[in-house]
Amino acid sequence: MAALGPEVCIQHRHPGAPIRGFLERARWLARLAGDTGVQLAINGRLDVALLVDAHLHLPVDAPRPAEVRPYLPPGRWLSAAAHSSEEIRSAAGCDLLLLSPVHTPGSKAGDTRAQLGPEGFERLAHEAGPTPCFALGGMTAPRLVSLPGARGAAVQSAVLHAPDPGAAARAFLASGH
Repeated sequence: MAALGPEVCIQHRHPGAPIRGFLERARWLARLAGDTGVQLAINGRLDVALLVDAHLHLPVDAPRPAEVRPYLPPGRWLSAAAHSSEEIRSAAGCDLLLLSPVHTPGSKAGDTRAQLGPEGFERLAHEAGPTPCFALGGMTAPRLVSLPGARGAAVQSAVLHAPDPGAAARAFLASGH
């Protein structure tokens, strides 16, 4: 991970985890991020993000950026999930958006949500205006290269299930996004 650097962000998410365990894992990840220069974002938990000096990611069902921005110290960014035009509007004020699902997510077997596909991603990215948009859901490095309007990708399966996770992550970084 040390070779990846600050252009990589680890998002700590563990739905349903007991808060004590979630916080302990967040502290461990924060130390790791500090040692390697990798960014850390906490999913949906402003309290934990503040405790470990991390960025914050807001899932669709979390408070909206306008509600939490006043509590974030300067220099901390705020990302939000969006799957539709309405959700993009409700995420106003975030620093970046994760638009999904672009393709069928490898981490969510049986996901029945409609896929955005490249055209849907491009349409939503255009609606987001100047807010940088990252693609989530079934992303691979070749898919990212061919995705108009993407600033990068948020991935799980493509890296975590790869025979060489470091090489898989570097392939995303080499895509130029």
